Amino acid sequence: MISANEYFDSNVKSLGYTSATGQSTIGVMEAGTYEFGTTKHETMNVIEGEMLVKLPNSSEWVTYKAGEKYTIDANEKFQVTVSEQTAYLCQYK
Repeated sequence: MISANEYFDSNVKSLGYTSATGQSTIGVMEAGTYEFGTTKHETMNVIEGEMLVKLPNSSEWVTYKAGEKYTIDANEKFQVTVSEQTAYLCQYK
């Protein structure tokens, strides 16, 4: 079953699905700054574009470009800024 998700006044949209490797969402973010919360461990893979990310317990913003990934533990919050439409694959554990 594929689920459709929309966040931040439809500026972030994703499709959720389950495969042999587990639960994932694939989506697109419009330009903007967003704060996300996690309920599971997440691995965020940048597919196209780039994300400026401030991870939990960090004061630094780090840029992740297409082909790069970062992880966030469960029950954390993190901030993301994108300057153009950016595609991602988020995998949950």
